[in-house]
Amino acid sequence: MAESSRPRITVRRLTKVAEFETLLDIQRDVWGHDDLDVTPIHQFCVSSRLGGILIGAFVGHDLAGFVYSFPALFGKRHIQHSHLLAVRPEFQGLGLGKRLKRAQRAEALRRGYDLITWTFDPLQARNANLNLQALGAFARTYLPNFYGLTPALCLGPGIPTDRLLIEWPIRTRRVADRLEGKRPNVGEPRRWPDDLLALPKALERSSAGEPPFVAPSPPRLGLRDAVVLVEVPKDVKALGGRPDLIAAWQSGLRQVMTRYFARGYRADYFLFGDRAFYVLRKGSGRLRSKRD
Repeated sequence: MAESSRPRITVRRLTKVAEFETLLDIQRDVWGHDDLDVTPIHQFCVSSRLGGILIGAFVGHDLAGFVYSFPALFGKRHIQHSHLLAVRPEFQGLGLGKRLKRAQRAEALRRGYDLITWTFDPLQARNANLNLQALGAFARTYLPNFYGLTPALCLGPGIPTDRLLIEWPIRTRRVADRLEGKRPNVGEPRRWPDDLLALPKALERSSAGEPPFVAPSPPRLGLRDAVVLVEVPKDVKALGGRPDLIAAWQSGLRQVMTRYFARGYRADYFLFGDRAFYVLRKGSGRLRSKRD
């Protein structure tokens, strides 16, 4: 498509009730939620006036996606907690998710915040890649069955709604570099093998079965290496007809993340290629502010 024929993309705050009504349709389009599970118009009305950040992405005149966060406490820190990020299926692939997060960060910085949090299902590899790689966030808290057995949020019948709590320290050099598209400097490169997949694996797929229908091997919970890999299915939706496999991957991931987080590791990076891996590092140290 010629550059001149591409629709114009604009990102701005949402303030009108008519725009909030469209957000209901976007939630239904993206997640298939019924009326009981969508965030309602009145919530957006209140939040947009009383401290929330509500930003939309427009392709031409169409409201194609949005991001929504609200004020919260993280320990004793005043933060924004990002509750929704959605882009209509027909507009995915245009980089709107990253644009929306960039705009959310800019608005949060303008208001004096230095941290944004959110939760996501750790079995969703594409979301992990966006969060940890493209945005420079990290995770060190695993939340088992965080939303209960809410059918709209489960990956399959009876599958708990496990979540990772994402921390996005928006004033750090790491985050600024990622948003500018700079290649991440993973840990201490001189100590890393040329082939990152040679790193020790706390969780990986078994050799039995035909992809994507492959179960995980038993978790390795006693590794002492400074950096370990944790595999997840590259596309968990491809396992939709096999809730037993989804449950097996979730169980292994829950065991590994819970154990290693408790020992001081955190999920700093994500490898997304032919296979998908979290990169867990121990003692990652303080993230420097751009002002440091």
